[in-house]
Amino acid sequence: MEKKFKYCKESRVMRTSRIFPNDVNNHNTLFGGRLMSDIDQVASISAAKHSRRDCVTASTDSVDFLNPIRPTDSVYFESYVTWTGTSSMEVFVKVISENLKTGERKVSATALLTFVALDENNRPCAVPQVVPETVEESKLHETAPERARIRADRKKESKALATFISMNDPWDYRLELMENYF
Repeated sequence: MEKKFKYCKESRVMRTSRIFPNDVNNHNTLFGGRLMSDIDQVASISAAKHSRRDCVTASTDSVDFLNPIRPTDSVYFESYVTWTGTSSMEVFVKVISENLKTGERKVSATALLTFVALDENNRPCAVPQVVPETVEESKLHETAPERARIRADRKKESKALATFISMNDPWDYRLELMENYF
């Protein structure tokens, strides 16, 4: 019998990485795209641990870069499911950098992503509810319904915008101009 609820800690994922020269941008800080890829990876593991299903990223709701991460730092990722809908899961990721010489630690980024659990036919399926235990988990859980409402509104706006987006090749702009003219 599948569980009807799970604690946040049951989906917790922790990972520490080192920064290498090919990971940095022209400012000698961790490339944002690399960080976003790492965030998606750890978050996807949390979603899979919570649902014990295949999961897909439905949205990256936010990635906030708070402090630069330098080659002298290690990067610690921690993620866990904070809230669930019927088949969706909100996953929180915190990124902490640590200067390997001084030991100074900083919260360098935070992120919220949404994943959907899939059944054997790749259709959305039900997931267990979440039970928070710590102050951090409780705060994220309490504030999640408002974020879910904002996500739903943003998705409606994105779908409406998509109806106006041209799918013509850039060199076919004259066709679009002619279509609009006649």
